[in-house]
Amino acid sequence: MVTRRHLIGGVAAASVGGVLLGGPAYADYTTTVDPLRSYGPWEGWGASLSWWANVFGDNDTLADLFYTRDTVSYGGRSYPGLGLNIVRYNLGACTSRTIGTPPVSMVASPNIPRYKQIDGYWLDWASTDPASASWNWRADANQRQMMSKARDRGADVFELFSVSPLWWMCVNHNPSGAADGGNNLQSWNYRQHAIYLATVAKYAQDNWAVDFSSVAAFNEPAAPWWRADGPQEGCHLDPGVQQQVLRYLRTELDSRGLDRTEIAASDESTYAMATTTWNSFPPATRSLVGRVDVHGYEYGNTGGPRGELYRAVHADRRRLWQSEYGEGWNHGLYLAYNLSLDLRYLHPTAWCYWQPVDGLTWGLVEAGYPDPTSVTGTLGAVSNKYFVLAQYTRHIRPGMVIIDSGDQATVAAYDASAGRLVLVTVCGDSPQRITYDLSRFAAIGGSADGMVRRWTTDADPNGTIGRQYVAGTDLRRSAHRFVVDIPAHTVETFEVDGFHSRAAGSPR
Repeated sequence: MVTRRHLIGGVAAASVGGVLLGGPAYADYTTTVDPLRSYGPWEGWGASLSWWANVFGDNDTLADLFYTRDTVSYGGRSYPGLGLNIVRYNLGACTSRTIGTPPVSMVASPNIPRYKQIDGYWLDWASTDPASASWNWRADANQRQMMSKARDRGADVFELFSVSPLWWMCVNHNPSGAADGGNNLQSWNYRQHAIYLATVAKYAQDNWAVDFSSVAAFNEPAAPWWRADGPQEGCHLDPGVQQQVLRYLRTELDSRGLDRTEIAASDESTYAMATTTWNSFPPATRSLVGRVDVHGYEYGNTGGPRGELYRAVHADRRRLWQSEYGEGWNHGLYLAYNLSLDLRYLHPTAWCYWQPVDGLTWGLVEAGYPDPTSVTGTLGAVSNKYFVLAQYTRHIRPGMVIIDSGDQATVAAYDASAGRLVLVTVCGDSPQRITYDLSRFAAIGGSADGMVRRWTTDADPNGTIGRQYVAGTDLRRSAHRFVVDIPAHTVETFEVDGFHSRAAGSPR
């Protein structure tokens, strides 16, 4: 979540701009794809619904762009739908009811715009019964509407996540954070926060035809920037507090028959923060967590922090999601760089963008929110990084297996049932001639010289954008290899059929 715009504006460019993936001096090379070294089935691609769906939740065109692979008309032009299948639903922390004696009401940050205030369902502490007057199930209609649209278009994985406990559970009644950025969940509400999450998950299953496969109780809880004057909802929670909430959450989910609903934790902002939080948990707490979620705001041009987190989590036999990523560059080259590094070193089984509709070049579709007092906005152009992301999302599909590409610039995925290999490569500051060696596949089907389908998006950070997801049929393989000349600042996707392997699918 992006309070950090002012913190990372130049960091990502500095980290990944000059020497990314080898830099200008990187020689032409051969990469060997290894189907016997795999990192498990791919669960899919997704995005969070807040805050954009709070404004544009009734927009069918946006739903088509993000949740189908159809050709979608927008602004007089046709676009390839991204085919996202994961929906992250933000459980709101704001209500307008005055409660208690003496009466108390929500304290809002002076810097939070209305569209970033997500309405909550539990209005007061009088009753935990979801059928009582303490609950308003008509709240947050726009976000729920987009979630339903996504489901109806084929999205099949849903995560419920919390950015802040409800305001009345907070020490200062402010869901943007404490004055000093410290813990802001009242100790007597640790269980109430868990009850809120579990109750909404159960209600969604029974009334919205949405089964949340996972629930995340925290969002960047280690971060020090969740303060009372912040521009969005947020809450700091020390690891000791998290441990108690997680224990309550497992109990509350199980008591509602949601024993198969995973707990995801802790959605920290960086890989380093996530590693520290995970390592701080005792084994009993780790046993409650089915999957570790992490955000990708550390960036960087090496695998170090990513690999450290993977090793810590993999040692406990837990999966990882890259549950949130975003940055402010329209061209999409840095998105491709970081996505490639994530799949090479972090080994997530899913990858999610933060705000697909946003301003300041963060969005895949640009938007403006000019009135801070209302939940309104205007839509703009489609970003070039929309097409960069399409290079991955439209071809690496749920159920495929991520395998070792031999190269940190390339992501490799394999569909055993179809005998299909997908390779997506990002090229940096100079053109490359790359030989893809496929000799480690056990057998090859079809003709010895098969066509390689390819798609290209230009992503030059210093020049005019050219090709945007342009298909080509000019490339052929020769037996177990093919050679490609890739221009600088380009993302290329290749699909090759007819390959078979004995054992792709077992994580190494």
